[in-house]
Amino acid sequence: MQEQTNLDRLSEKVSQILSEYNELKSENDTIKNELTILKAQKDQEVARLLEENAMKDLEIEEIVNKIESMLG
Repeated sequence: MQEQTNLDRLSEKVSQILSEYNELKSENDTIKNELTILKAQKDQEVARLLEENAMKDLEIEEIVNKIESMLG
């Protein structure tokens, strides 16, 4: 009888560990997905800012050219 009780307790502990493992694995997958989304958003924002910066550089170049043409 004692042996069965120990076996039952061991089985219960293994079940608890598996349950916790599955919960943590699910949480890890969720976090990985969120990280992937955030990286994509960051990449899009960087691309947008680079494009905006390039446009500002063109505007500055146009302004400099106009000033130079006005000065002769």
